[in-house]
Amino acid sequence: MLVDTILQTKGVIVHTLPETDTLADAVRLLNAHNIGAVVITDTGGAIIGILSERDIIRRLGKDPTGALSLTIAKAMTRGVVTCTRDTNIAEVMERMTSLRIRHMPVAETGELIGIVSIGDVVKFKIQEAEREAEVLREYIAS
Repeated sequence: MLVDTILQTKGVIVHTLPETDTLADAVRLLNAHNIGAVVITDTGGAIIGILSERDIIRRLGKDPTGALSLTIAKAMTRGVVTCTRDTNIAEVMERMTSLRIRHMPVAETGELIGIVSIGDVVKFKIQEAEREAEVLREYIAS
């Protein structure tokens, strides 16, 4: 199965912020939408980074009183790992696991078209296993 299968189910809404916003702005966005990461884009919409809850916590650990006033540029992860809608879900799971990342933007020809989380991937894999088990039950019963 492909990433497109997940996008068809969950949708393609991706929340973005510019790197000049503050960590406080990012926290407000993450809380407002109950999400774990925000994609950071330049003025043209190109992906330049990703900011996760983990990135924010690490900054808070270093400077509890001043971290939220920092710009996103000082805390975000650069060199974002992306996939396309045609990437196999097993490959995405492998890359997320080996790189220890929880969110992967979906991009094509440099354009952000979605995002998948490890939760999306696990949910899909569970549904896939349940479908396979049902097919086997039906086969055995017939």
